[in-house]
Amino acid sequence: MEKLKNPDDLQKFRKSLESKHRPDMVRIFICTTGCRALGADEVCKAFKSEIEKQSLKDKVEIVDTGCQGLCARAPVLTIEPMGIFYGRVTETDVPEIISRTILKGEIIERLCYTEAGKRTPYIRDIPFYGKQKKIVLRNCGTVDPKSINEYILRDGYAAISKVLSSMTPDDVVNEIKNSGLRGRGGAGFPTGNKWEFVKKAVGDIKYIVCNGDEGDPGAFMDRAVLEGDPHSVIEGMLVGAYAIGSRKGIVYVRAEYPIAVEHLNIAIQQAKSLGLLGENILGTSFSFDLEIKMGAGAFVCGEETALIASIEGKRGMPRPRPPFPATSGLWGKPTNINNVETFANVPIIILKGSEFYKAIGTDTSKGTKIFALAGNVKNTGLVEVPMGTTLREIVFDIGGGIPGRKKFKAAQMGGPSGGCVPAQHLDLPIDYETVKEVGAIMGSGGLIVMDDSTSMVDIARYFMEFCQDESCGKCVPCRIGTKRMLDILTRITKGQGEKEDLDLLKELAEVTKSASLCGLGQTAANPVLSTIRYYLNEYEELINKKDTQTLSQESQTTQT
Repeated sequence: MEKLKNPDDLQKFRKSLESKHRPDMVRIFICTTGCRALGADEVCKAFKSEIEKQSLKDKVEIVDTGCQGLCARAPVLTIEPMGIFYGRVTETDVPEIISRTILKGEIIERLCYTEAGKRTPYIRDIPFYGKQKKIVLRNCGTVDPKSINEYILRDGYAAISKVLSSMTPDDVVNEIKNSGLRGRGGAGFPTGNKWEFVKKAVGDIKYIVCNGDEGDPGAFMDRAVLEGDPHSVIEGMLVGAYAIGSRKGIVYVRAEYPIAVEHLNIAIQQAKSLGLLGENILGTSFSFDLEIKMGAGAFVCGEETALIASIEGKRGMPRPRPPFPATSGLWGKPTNINNVETFANVPIIILKGSEFYKAIGTDTSKGTKIFALAGNVKNTGLVEVPMGTTLREIVFDIGGGIPGRKKFKAAQMGGPSGGCVPAQHLDLPIDYETVKEVGAIMGSGGLIVMDDSTSMVDIARYFMEFCQDESCGKCVPCRIGTKRMLDILTRITKGQGEKEDLDLLKELAEVTKSASLCGLGQTAANPVLSTIRYYLNEYEELINKKDTQTLSQESQTTQT
């Protein structure tokens, strides 16, 4: 690839790609990331073989994509320009799809999305997609993530071109501040404010870091974006680097995400080949390089100071703040850290303007949020909705409700250190403040639905076991507090609990919450506190059952 020397070159390159576009070409988009586990690779190979066999290479194109969202129907594919959606496709279905759908325009009903006996062939009519608003996921499932050309065709790198051509660093910071974008990693800190702190910090070197260490059980939002649209993250980091005055960026990504690492590596090399990374980007004085650092899988490394320690080659353990990373972060230099989803929002904000973005969402929480919808719900998968969307809309309108004849009982939000939201709050508008009021947290976006067969005490114990296992052990409140809470929860679930255990649990939870060093310990007690708050009767039933059994045994002994 020839390097682009200025913004005009980028525009000309985009025009040349557009001129080669063939609207008559049938394109079959196949998810080969998450769907790979259920045979998507075999489906993809079968399509390529069948197309070769029938001499259709000039009429039909196979596009390997990232996640298309509706994971419950995996492996999934869409056929354009018809807009047909097929799910649970196997390699044996491929010849029929080619002969009937591609060549004759017929719908294969058994492969269509089905709900309440109704088959829906077109993606535009599927409820799962209808209530979503895709900003971060705008390209996921609709582009080849290994092709920079496809990203550029969709206005890719137009944001950094605009920034370098017509905006000062202060302009960029102010635009992000005005948009209301808050960090999507969980804390919800205003992104523009964070950038401003680092911009104003004194330092000969400044770093910008993307936190892709997604450790919540069941969560795969960041993985999906890195797998399905890595260039959007790179471009978001480029804009951020220009704003704060950074020449060096690092993407910290879990080693357990090999496809994400592979696609990100390809994207970085492609961007370098076109001159969109490296020295004098688009002919300007702005230079920026990017590298990948793979994490070792510790949940605590999602905390920014532990992440910094891990990048430096130390054990991933949090440190007290201040100093904050904005003034003394990576190798003691000013450092900005945002997560994958946060950076992926940035190009859209720059291109469409902060007013466009802030018009979406609530007064205090702007834009959209991605959730990994899992658990006892029909349509598990990846969901992006405007802030303020209710839990009911996500679970029932998008998620399709609870399978079988079970009822909704709770939704666990915010990962292992989130809280459980009961049915009485189904109409809760989801934003940072409202979710916190009911005892949960937004977190990175994990959303696990539970039906009425779920024991909430078991749930509290499960998540406490996770937090205790993932505690780095540095501070006493977290190290000992999580262990003691786990011990008590284990006793209760085994029918060995005492009435005094409930007061002790609450006391330990509050101490761990207020005295722990980092966010893991400070939020670890949320599942305990929220389940006691809303499901106290389940704790009491287990304890009373034990007391009843004890009385019965004593009575039998007396009679004997």
